[in-house]
Amino acid sequence: MATIQKIALVFTIIGALNWGLIGLFEFNLVETLFGNMAILERIIYAIVGICGLINIGIYFMDLDQESHR
Repeated sequence: MATIQKIALVFTIIGALNWGLIGLFEFNLVETLFGNMAILERIIYAIVGICGLINIGIYFMDLDQESHR
């Protein structure tokens, strides 16, 4: 499970950096890399969203483990 968590974290960080670029510079890295491939762009955004949900689960799992100490 640790490998999936690390992959999810990498995708979440990439997504956060992309949103930072959009917010600061109006530059969408995903759109720039994949151009007019709207379906591929949507797939990437969906993967980043799923990875964010995985990270939320990891966050609450860690809080639960700390409360049992």
